[in-house]
Formats: sequence, C-alpha cells, structure tokens
Amino acid sequence: MAADRDFDHPDVVLCPDGPLLLRNATSVQAADGTIHPVERPVVALCRCEKSSRLPWCDGTHKVIPRG
Repeated sequence: MAADRDFDHPDVVLCPDGPLLLRNATSVQAADGTIHPVERPVVALCRCEKSSRLPWCDGTHKVIPRG
C-alpha cells in the first residue's frame, strides 16, 4: 500500500504575512514550469508575488501595506 511506504518530503512552514519556508527540499518548480535546484537546507518562497527574485522571497512583503 502507498500509505505504508516511507518517503522523504520537505517540511513546510507558512510564515504569517511572509514567505513559505521549505526545509530539506531538493528542487522547486515555479508556476511557469521552471525547475529551480535547491542548494540550501532551508529556502524561503515568495507568497506575495512581489519579489524581484521569484520564486525566492526577497523581503518585499515587509514593505507592502496590509489592508
């Protein structure tokens, strides 16, 4: 059964009003299909879609006014 199999998967943490953190990921696939290799133990993915480094978070969410 598939439910009985062990598999590695990244840990995911949603930061309130911030990025999505991935721990132990090996790659990230962007919305356009581009696959980005991950070379760090933890990476931050942009959720506000305003980063100049998409799909990576660059901290821009900190200066966007919240409504």
